[in-house]
Amino acid sequence: MSALSDRINNLSTSQTLAMAAKARELKAQGKDIISLSLGEPDFNTPDFIKEAAIQAIHDNYSTYSPVDGYVELKEAICRKFKRDNNLDYKPSQIVVSTGAKQSLYNLCQVLLNPGDECILPAPYWVSYAEMVKMAEANPVEVPTSIESDFKITPAQLEAAITPKTKLIMFSSPCNPSGSVYNEAELTALARVLDNYPNIYVVSDEIYEHINFSGNFCSIATIPGMYDKTITVNGVAKAFAMTGWRIGYIGGPEFIAKACTKMQGQVTSGANSIAQRATITAVDADPAVLKDMVAAFHSRRDLVVGLLKEIPGVKINVPEGAFYVFPDVSFFFGKTLKGIEIKNADDLSMYLLEHANVATVTGDAFGNPDCIRFSYATSEDILTEALKRIKEALAY
Repeated sequence: MSALSDRINNLSTSQTLAMAAKARELKAQGKDIISLSLGEPDFNTPDFIKEAAIQAIHDNYSTYSPVDGYVELKEAICRKFKRDNNLDYKPSQIVVSTGAKQSLYNLCQVLLNPGDECILPAPYWVSYAEMVKMAEANPVEVPTSIESDFKITPAQLEAAITPKTKLIMFSSPCNPSGSVYNEAELTALARVLDNYPNIYVVSDEIYEHINFSGNFCSIATIPGMYDKTITVNGVAKAFAMTGWRIGYIGGPEFIAKACTKMQGQVTSGANSIAQRATITAVDADPAVLKDMVAAFHSRRDLVVGLLKEIPGVKINVPEGAFYVFPDVSFFFGKTLKGIEIKNADDLSMYLLEHANVATVTGDAFGNPDCIRFSYATSEDILTEALKRIKEALAY
């Protein structure tokens, strides 16, 4: 009998973190590894946010924070939701957590019962399915492909709904595909949900500002969706604050109270200094991000262009985030440098060992035909990485 619980034994390891760890291990051995596995901006946190954190230290914000976040931060988040998303939330509808990851986990724990179903448009962020399973519920994958720009249709959504469906969880801009649902597409999905008042939507909008489509729509603004949508966001990606660990939700008050109750028994309030700095971040005009977003846009164009030059790789043009998700199924069943490539897992490991480039298998995101590249690094590094990949995939 295992000393460990079935819960942990049945839990999958995060493939993005596992690949990042493997890349660090090889680097430590002296190998020249280019890591395109982690979704982490290569920019520094803006100075005006760092100054706010330093001031908070001087102001002695060193005691426990309220479980659901400082009221001044929750008020700032309400202003942000109104300014950027045209969403009206009260502070009582906001919960601040230790990263958007904890926000998502809280929601699964407070909304899902054993046997419930959560619809996951695939590809989806690696942790969604495992969070659903930890709530003893069942993830229901709805597959998409590069041909549909990795977006589900209303007909697919309708077909996936059963009497056990309780949640739909998705990200836009999407990690890993970079796809962005526009207002018309979200409205069409919302019209399906009109017939199902007991289904809630978790809308993960962490990449909201890293968006090249020229517009952004929160599904909670679609008529009929406000009361059954929980909007999840944070400062990690847009403000290059991954290590500060601040995420938040806006949603129905009873759900916010439930998340606070859950969090009160797990971590309590998020880091006090990081919260004070986040007030400054979310109050900032998003225009301060324009140089970073422009850099990501340029990198996307570079990477898409270079991938198009590799025979056998299929690529769409993602409209947001900082990932590309090429279809590499052409290589399955082929032998490269004496290595048989059976699936995306094999190809990802092959690229690590023979191109010294770390990627993440699409299998981890619910799409076994693809692999994910993060382009959150410099254009010189990206150019070198794609050169290595092209050489390694020559057949």
